[in-house]
Amino acid sequence: MKNKLVTSFALAALLSALAPVGYAQNVAIVNGKAVPKARVEALSQQVARSGQQITPELEQQIKNEIITREIFMQEAQKKGLETSASFRAQMELARQSILIRELFTNYQTTNAVTDEEIKAEYDKFVAANVGKEYRASHILVEKEAEAQAILAELKKGGNFSDIAKKSSKDPGSGAKGGDLDWAPASNYVAEFAHALTSMTKGQTSEAPVKSQFGYHIIRLDDVRDAQLPTLEQVKPQVKQQLEQKKLAKYQEALRSKARVE
Repeated sequence: MKNKLVTSFALAALLSALAPVGYAQNVAIVNGKAVPKARVEALSQQVARSGQQITPELEQQIKNEIITREIFMQEAQKKGLETSASFRAQMELARQSILIRELFTNYQTTNAVTDEEIKAEYDKFVAANVGKEYRASHILVEKEAEAQAILAELKKGGNFSDIAKKSSKDPGSGAKGGDLDWAPASNYVAEFAHALTSMTKGQTSEAPVKSQFGYHIIRLDDVRDAQLPTLEQVKPQVKQQLEQKKLAKYQEALRSKARVE
């Protein structure tokens, strides 16, 4: 009798010790069914991949979402929806999407963009953008006669900024007195860029400049060497662009090697 009592107490103690371990592996018990913590961890990882920081508040929201999904899933299973053709078709599409996403994630992990590649891409950007930047103002009108009349008014001492605010058809710069801020000449259409680079600081175009947008009266306010961001300032953007390029090349390579009949 004594041995049986000892055995019973030992078994109870063992079960008591194991219970917290089993519970710790689950986030909840819904209608008698355990909801594993692994689901919370998987969804947290998915959210983190999107760039969100997993705060305690967000973690609690994720737990609630997992529990809610379990409640709805149990109801769907009761109704036998798991066996429907629609469900099976959607599951196959979801399986494909997840597997493809894992393939691309694996590729980017094993083919990470290096600092040397980032530096080389930045150097190409610098080489392509070395030169001058121009601070220009313009007044844009639809007809040449309007432009000629404005030029005549300016020659009589008219205020460029006031005329631009009143008459320019460019809503962005017009409200600012025609100011286009700093930009390389390549930012503008060819006719505008050619006129701009032919002018000297402080000069106003002697004749209207025609482009696809209408007639421009241009004033060159200042010129400076191009002001480019440092590598550290643009490193995240350069890295992202290189990752996208690499992934696109990988996808194209897979398509080109595939035999499609």
